[in-house]
Amino acid sequence: MRRADRLFQLVQLIRGRRLSTAAFLAERLQVSLRTVYRDVADLAAQGVPIEGEAGVGYRMRSGFDLPPLMFTADEAKALVAAVRLAQPRLDAALSQQADSALSKILSVLPPATRAAAESLAVYAPSLGLDEATRSRLEAARVATEGRRKLHLRYVDLKDAASERTVRPLGCFFWGQVWTLAAWCEARNGFRSFRVDRIAELQVLDERFRDEPGQTLADMFRAVEADRG
Repeated sequence: MRRADRLFQLVQLIRGRRLSTAAFLAERLQVSLRTVYRDVADLAAQGVPIEGEAGVGYRMRSGFDLPPLMFTADEAKALVAAVRLAQPRLDAALSQQADSALSKILSVLPPATRAAAESLAVYAPSLGLDEATRSRLEAARVATEGRRKLHLRYVDLKDAASERTVRPLGCFFWGQVWTLAAWCEARNGFRSFRVDRIAELQVLDERFRDEPGQTLADMFRAVEADRG
């Protein structure tokens, strides 16, 4: 690895953690402790605001920023693959934003790196999500982020219809379908709803707060206990 690349990665590692020991940095960069100490000293001498000392750890003072990131050809390919795989499975808004973000990244790459990434032979055919399902998925996601309750009219796999008010907790993709995990106020418990079987979805003005026993973390613990 070129020294310039190593110094860049060193800064990124220190920025990404509250405290990074020299041993951790040496292991991640696959260099000696002596090299880490020397590189940190050189960065500090160049004005990079690294705080700490050998034997204790290092951290970056707040407010420090770097120029736009550069990606290797393999990293750029990984980004292209991730976006291509995700787009057919996302709601329309997220799909568009993913494409926009990828375009911005590709536009600043060197021509050869960009060409290699764009020619990646990895594709994901559409899963056939109809527009109504995509629209409901987007509404459920936005309501989850905004902590707003939903009123659902739902038709289960036995074609039994029900109406209920839920607290949306997260949207999960299972390879073929999306489900909405929620706390169901009618059943007073956690429930999952296939998004493609939600007949009607209304985002309510009423907001909710996390309450003990009704959070996503609580749901995960309940699932683990059932498997237990």
